[in-house]
Amino acid sequence: MIEGLIGKKIGMTQTFDEKGNVAPITVIRVGPCTVIQKKTKEKDGYSALQLGLIEEKGRKKATKPLVGHYEKSGVPPMKILREFQFAEKGEVKEGDQFFVDIFQVGERVDVVGMSKGKGFAGVVKRWGFHGGKASHGSMFHRRPGSTGASAFPSRVMKGKKLPGQLGNSRVTVKNLKVIQADKENNLLVVKGSVPGASGGYLLIKKASFNPEASFPDQIKAEQPLPEKPKLEKPEPEHRKPEEPKAEKVEAKEPEAEVAEKPIPEEPEEPKPEKPEIEESEKPTPEKAEPEEPEGEAPQQAEVEEPEKHTPEKAEETEAEEAESGEPEKPSAEKPESEEPEIEEAKKSEQSKPESSEPDSSKKEKKE
Repeated sequence: MIEGLIGKKIGMTQTFDEKGNVAPITVIRVGPCTVIQKKTKEKDGYSALQLGLIEEKGRKKATKPLVGHYEKSGVPPMKILREFQFAEKGEVKEGDQFFVDIFQVGERVDVVGMSKGKGFAGVVKRWGFHGGKASHGSMFHRRPGSTGASAFPSRVMKGKKLPGQLGNSRVTVKNLKVIQADKENNLLVVKGSVPGASGGYLLIKKASFNPEASFPDQIKAEQPLPEKPKLEKPEPEHRKPEEPKAEKVEAKEPEAEVAEKPIPEEPEEPKPEKPEIEESEKPTPEKAEPEEPEGEAPQQAEVEEPEKHTPEKAEETEAEEAESGEPEKPSAEKPESEEPEIEEAKKSEQSKPESSEPDSSKKEKKE
């Protein structure tokens, strides 16, 4: 579907609605419009349709380039050419025509035109300044007044409302309601006023037209964008091997927990065991103490008696040997050597410190 068409203003009148209310209307001759050129995104960088308004009298004088440009569509040179966006999926060829029936009753349209030129105007007419007093003697009536600061910035700021040309500019009136669309006479009736004088050219555009939908090439280019979940599919595949890694970590954690658990359990177990062993040991020595003295007392007595008497006997024998000078009594010591080796070691340890004294006594006696 095309965005709009070219028209020509016929004039204004009034009509009555169903309730009897008066409504100002504007009558516009719209179309038929012929497609002179179809611009594509590949060649021109954007897509649009160049339309020409068919009139009774066409262009009188046209340059050769224009003549060749119109011959492509099979139409004589025209006075006006304008471009409109289109959103039609079907094929549009050069030479196709569009009529006023593209607009429907009740639809809203935007009308673009050149306003009436009113020449050079002052600030009161152009911008609606109130002006000064109108009394006699006032030096300030319709002047613009001060226009800016003197010291800084010492210039007139851009956009300042000053006297100048009024009208003769491009104006757009929006949201005008379509009252009637006559295809036989190529007339379009719109409620309200439109810019320009009667006989001026207008561009009638649909207010509800979506310019994004007018580029089917862009729509096709946008379709693969949502179709790119293919890149997302490998992502979960990469995530799957990551999950077993997390499982391995989880498997290691219980092992560490198991290793940590027996460590506190081991010291807890020996603690109750140790007092049990001590308690069992405590009664045993109590029972063993009365048993040991009964059986071992005579043995200790037998062993201790020779230990006590041996140093005394040794001294007596040594004294006798010193007096007699006969060292022949080692035989008496032989039966003592038959005792266990442990007792001999004990005797030797005890005899060494005591034997030192008799040696000293022997030397004194010899002296």
